[in-house]
Amino acid sequence: MESPELITQAIASNVRAQRAHRGLTLDALAARSGVSRGMLVQVEQGRTNPSVSTLTRIASALGVTVARLVEVSDVPTVRVVGASDVVTFQQGDVEAKLLIGADMPMILELWDWRLAPGEHHDGDAHPPGTREMLTVLDGELTLTVYGKSHVVGKDAAVMFTADRPHRYANGGKEELRFVMVVAEPREAHDQ
Repeated sequence: MESPELITQAIASNVRAQRAHRGLTLDALAARSGVSRGMLVQVEQGRTNPSVSTLTRIASALGVTVARLVEVSDVPTVRVVGASDVVTFQQGDVEAKLLIGADMPMILELWDWRLAPGEHHDGDAHPPGTREMLTVLDGELTLTVYGKSHVVGKDAAVMFTADRPHRYANGGKEELRFVMVVAEPREAHDQ
């Protein structure tokens, strides 16, 4: 597994490069992403380990995947990501592993999530047209979208429009584990 310092530096370099490629100022990226200019400066200087939500907002504003922002090296034609190279985000008893992602011809991300009993994660709204598909491997997921909750049991799957705030919650007594795919259309001006 890559060291946290190496990943932080990769994020810094990749955010700077993606922002420069699009000709965006820090202020413009802040306005697009909803992430403060000060936080963007810290991210681009490698002085902070941004949360999944912060990275998601930055990636969406840049029209790339979170995977593109955490890549330590260039992406070959065929990319195999070994278990030791998976990027893990940990916040308390919530763990999200970004297994792999791509940004051409559309943005795709494959995630492995684990939530301890009683834990939840609030997902920000993705750009219009974004869909999430997931299947529960262990436990029971309570997915809330637009204030309406849906219970998804083990071995069941769900797909939803993710261009609105949503919540993944574990209201059960055992660990919740689910695998999720995020599919986001690319904006024409970023092609």
